[in-house]
Order: sequence, then structure tokens, then C-alpha cells
Amino acid sequence: MNVEKERVPMAVRLFLCSLMLMSVTQAEDLLPSWADTAPKQAILDFVARVSATNGKDFVPEQDRLAVFDNDGTLWPECPMPFQIAYVIDEVKRLATEQPELAKDPMIKAALEGDFKALFAGEKHDGFMKIMALTHSGMSSDEFSKRVKSWFSKAKYLPLGTSYGEATYQPMQEVFDLLRSKSFKIAIVSGGGADFMRQFSQDVYDIEPEWVLGSSADVVFELQDNKPTFMKQATGLYINDKVGKSVRIYQQLGRRPIACFGNSDGDQSMLEYTTIDNPYNSLGVIIHHTDGQRECQYDAKPPFSGKLITALEEAPKRGWVVVDMKNDWEKVFSKE
Repeated sequence: MNVEKERVPMAVRLFLCSLMLMSVTQAEDLLPSWADTAPKQAILDFVARVSATNGKDFVPEQDRLAVFDNDGTLWPECPMPFQIAYVIDEVKRLATEQPELAKDPMIKAALEGDFKALFAGEKHDGFMKIMALTHSGMSSDEFSKRVKSWFSKAKYLPLGTSYGEATYQPMQEVFDLLRSKSFKIAIVSGGGADFMRQFSQDVYDIEPEWVLGSSADVVFELQDNKPTFMKQATGLYINDKVGKSVRIYQQLGRRPIACFGNSDGDQSMLEYTTIDNPYNSLGVIIHHTDGQRECQYDAKPPFSGKLITALEEAPKRGWVVVDMKNDWEKVFSKE
């Protein structure tokens, strides 16, 4: 017998088998941008448990609801939330068309990036003024047109990409994982609902009706026999903190079994999701610990997203804290 001739095919077969095992392993990695650390395993285990038909933690498909904050959870909120960037750019555009606007001290502050002046006072009157200028006094169709035009051209400067390309890749993978197990997904954010609904379908594949956010009054009119909603500056509802839980209850009518957030503003809906829930539930906090690939902050954020009390409560409540630096192998798809 020629032993060497027999050994070569066996080596080849072993090599091919190892390649097959590697490809199977890679195919089964449902969260490839996540490091193999505890948060990834906690998410995978939770989804597996609630979708296992014969398991003790099984949740019927109609009750599989997951809610997500947007700014700082699905995409960055530093150096400022994207909606604030829109407001500033829109003020600049309007001031170019109407130079007399710049005579107003608050418009001037916006043009100069003087956020201290804009947010001075308990009610932030300056900021509310430029919000009214850019978010009211027009039809919903006109607002939609303006936001979509901005979104198609504006760049997220830290990455040099469009805003739509600046989402967190690991969170997009969580969306895919949940959808594969028949979860319904809703965005519950302090950002404006009308603003987020202009891109939620394209960026997150989330229909506008599944986006809950801050809002103000609208007035219905027939203009030239066309149904029209006119945006107002009154009746402002800030969808933050306890407001998020109220909005979920009122508008979705179903208690979530999974909640993802990144700040104290999300603490209420984390509590609503996980405390005394009849179903097995999951609470996740994205902790911004990566100053190289994104931004590092918690108690003192550059603009918004303060994280103090929710982080303190996390170990008591069993919430999963994601360390962005150590738990995400990739932050953005275009790294």
C-alpha cells in the first residue's frame, strides 16, 4: 500500500471539511458586527427563548413587540442630534432667502451656532423659536418635501457620509434578527415623529406608522379641494422619559417585551418593558464608551443623551449594558 497517496486525499478532505464548518459557523452568526461578549449572547438567548414554540418562555408572535429609541441608540446624537442639524441648516437656508430674519437675535444665534443663547432660560425660548420657524406654518407635505430634500444632500461630517449611512451596523443586525422571528418593531424617540417618518422606511425599513415621537398640533383644511394638514407651533408633546411609556400605551396598545435605549430619557420605557411583565423581557442600554470610532459620554454628553440613573438601575433590573468599545466589533457599516 502506498501510504503517502492515501494521506493526501485525507488531508484534502479534512481541509474541505474545515472550510465547510467555517462557512456554517459564519452563516449562523446572526450578529456579526457584535463581539462575542455577554450582551450579544444575552440578545441571542432572549430571541431564541421567546420564539421557541415548546419552550417555557415562548411568546406568541402577536405579542412580540420591540421598541427602540433613535438618537444615540440607532444612530449618533453627537456632536448634535440629526434633527438639530436639520434645524440649523434650514434656518441658514431661510435666512438666505429672507435676509431680514437675521435681525432677530435668536436667528442670529442659530446662524452663529450659539447654542448657549438658544438654550438659555428654563423654557429654552430661543430654541423653541427656531423650531417654530422650521417646523410650523406650513403644510405637512411642504415639511416632508423640505426634510427629504435636506436628508438627500446633508452629510454627517464626522464620517463624511450621508445621515442615512451613519446608522449603527450592530443595531441594524438586531432589526434583522428580530424580524426573522416575527417581531414588530417600533421607534419611540424624543425626536419629532413627522421628522423621523420621512426616512424611517428607507433607513430602518420601519413603516411611518410604527414611529412614535414628539409632536405638535395640526389643523385639517381643504385647500383647493385638497385635504391638507397645516403644522402648528402649539400643543407640543415631548416624547421623552415617562412620555415614552405613555405613548406606547396609548398608540401601540401593547406592552413591549424588548426595549433598547441609551439614556435616562429611555428609563421609563425600559421599566415599562421589564418590570412585572407577564412575558420574558429584555432591556438593553447602549453605553457610549468609544471615543475613537464614535463618542464617549454618559453623565456629561456633548448635547443630549445623559446617562446616569438608568445605568445605576441596570444591574438591579437585569438590563443588558452594551459597552460600545468592547461589545461592538464594528460601529458603522462603512468603517
